[in-house]
Amino acid sequence: MSDVTAGRRARGGGGAARRAERQAVSFETARFIERNIPNLEILNEEALQIIEHNAETVLEEIGVNFVENPAALALWREAGADIEGERVRIPRGLARQLCATAPSRIVQHARNPARNVEIGGNSLVLAPVYGPPFVRDAAGGRRYATMEDFRNFVKLGYMSKWLHHSGGTVCEPTDIPVNKRHLDMLLAHMTLSDKPFMGSVTEPSRAQDSVEMCEILFGRDFVQQNTVMTSLININSPLTFDSVMMGALEVYARNNQACVVSPFIVGGAMAPVSVAGTLTQVLAEVLAGVAYSQLVRKGAPVIFGAFVTSIDMNSGAPTFGTPEASQITYGAGQLARRLGLPYRSGGAFCGSKLPDAQAAYESANSLNMALLSGVNFMLHACGWLEGGLVSSYEKFVMDADQLGILHRLAKGIDVSENGQAMEAIREVGPGGHYLGCAHTQANFKEAFWRTELLDYKPFETWEEEGARDTVALASDRVAKMLRDYQAPAIDPGIAEGLNDYVSRKKGMMADAFI
Repeated sequence: MSDVTAGRRARGGGGAARRAERQAVSFETARFIERNIPNLEILNEEALQIIEHNAETVLEEIGVNFVENPAALALWREAGADIEGERVRIPRGLARQLCATAPSRIVQHARNPARNVEIGGNSLVLAPVYGPPFVRDAAGGRRYATMEDFRNFVKLGYMSKWLHHSGGTVCEPTDIPVNKRHLDMLLAHMTLSDKPFMGSVTEPSRAQDSVEMCEILFGRDFVQQNTVMTSLININSPLTFDSVMMGALEVYARNNQACVVSPFIVGGAMAPVSVAGTLTQVLAEVLAGVAYSQLVRKGAPVIFGAFVTSIDMNSGAPTFGTPEASQITYGAGQLARRLGLPYRSGGAFCGSKLPDAQAAYESANSLNMALLSGVNFMLHACGWLEGGLVSSYEKFVMDADQLGILHRLAKGIDVSENGQAMEAIREVGPGGHYLGCAHTQANFKEAFWRTELLDYKPFETWEEEGARDTVALASDRVAKMLRDYQAPAIDPGIAEGLNDYVSRKKGMMADAFI
């Protein structure tokens, strides 16, 4: 949908404002995807029941650890679990029963209501890369990320047509103290974009800061009654729930904010080498994590997460775009749907050091797999490089361009009268061509997905323009998008309140870099 943000439209008073609006850079942001295609289901009923039974056995007989979290142990004991030290053994069926109170579909509100997203059902919400400490671009190479890089990636995400979500830690700004950087990152998401965003999970107090900043942005009552953040809670696989991540989950659950409960699986290291064994562990971990969120607050929004990759048994390095990872992602999607939970997985994963052919192959495999597996929230949809260690400027725009293909595939096939094109076939007849027929003239603008990056010019034209490869084209596009960027309007009082909050919180702490 065409959209010059609602905030800009609100500036409309006076001739100067109207002239400024006419001169503003306009860009499109697509609505979140609603699939009109079936999911690929690779597990039959017998296989699903075996995995579900085995996961319950893991919870009942082996159990999970809730580390350094006496309050969690007390909640589990009260719910009927068997507690031995930090080990929690959950009676068969209890975790599934608790999970039943989690909502099947979540509306995450953005400060621009036109950019609200729905997570669950047939939807697919696309969010950028999360977590890398390094960045790379063609000019500067690989380096530690800074706050300037972080702001640039938020701007690129805001300007990207096919991205629905601003994400979270799009890179880790290492030039800001560890205990303060979450404040600057949240401020960037809230002011440089008006798409939905993620909260901090690196310490429970930082999760609370995220909630309080949202209360300034949205209003306290609105935050308590609506979901305005989605946050990533990784499980320390195998079968361990640490107090930092669980502490953040507790803050978000109490405040009605969504958490992605996600095992972090490198097959062969953090889970068995077999697909069925890994799926058993993934399901057991998710059941325990989601159930715990419901012990904290019944009805708290939560998402079934699965980050899964395999391992190179020679080097120990994680591998991406592999068939085994795809099988696990497809199977986890089926398990999530049987639980009635939204599903997070997938991304533009690759192990390559550069945005090259390896990166493209592995990312394409991963993106298409995620679409077909029924993913509802896709983190790392663009910008991921070097196994998640690097946020790449060029790959960000390369991936973001390709996300348009997911939108088009998800629409399915049009079999309306126009889609059948019988009048065109009659008009052209044997031996003719369709370039000038009425149907082509009426539909050519929207008939085919069109890249905003890749080169399809004739060889001579391409050579005359400098024989640029895809990375060079992507570098040019990054520069153009950052030149064209204009911040979405925000209420001056809200902006002042956010800046004051950040300044006050920073002033209360000495800098810490560990």
